[in-house]
Amino acid sequence: MTTNDNRPIVCDMTTAPDTPDERVAEYKELFGATLVARERTDTGVRFRLRAEPGVADHVRDLAAREKACCAFFDFTITETAAEVLWDSTVIDDPIARQILDEYYELPVTAAGGPDELYARFADKGLSFVSDDHGVLRPSTTNVGTAPDR
Repeated sequence: MTTNDNRPIVCDMTTAPDTPDERVAEYKELFGATLVARERTDTGVRFRLRAEPGVADHVRDLAAREKACCAFFDFTITETAAEVLWDSTVIDDPIARQILDEYYELPVTAAGGPDELYARFADKGLSFVSDDHGVLRPSTTNVGTAPDR
């Protein structure tokens, strides 16, 4: 874990090139197609993915987008001959550590869909902010409801 440097514990997707629903679907697809294992490390969590063509670049892109919206995370991607190792750590903060625990569960929980996933993260204290068709909204307060249009 990184020393708490006052980075906010929030997922701000207002400038993301994808929507929260698209992001969750991307995780589900990536893990379903390439996840070999997941493990806890001394400092965070590690996803071990098959080193198929394009996987490392995909993971780097996804990690960069995740870091852009969730600044309290840090990611390291390492390639071996057989695997892409995606290490994730967070700042030293109790809520951030709970979010990291939920992130570890993502290969399973992403299958439940975006609303269920957002609710799990919100229950741990993570705030989501997204741009829903030009309407800025806190995603976690609208879980399971349609946004005003």
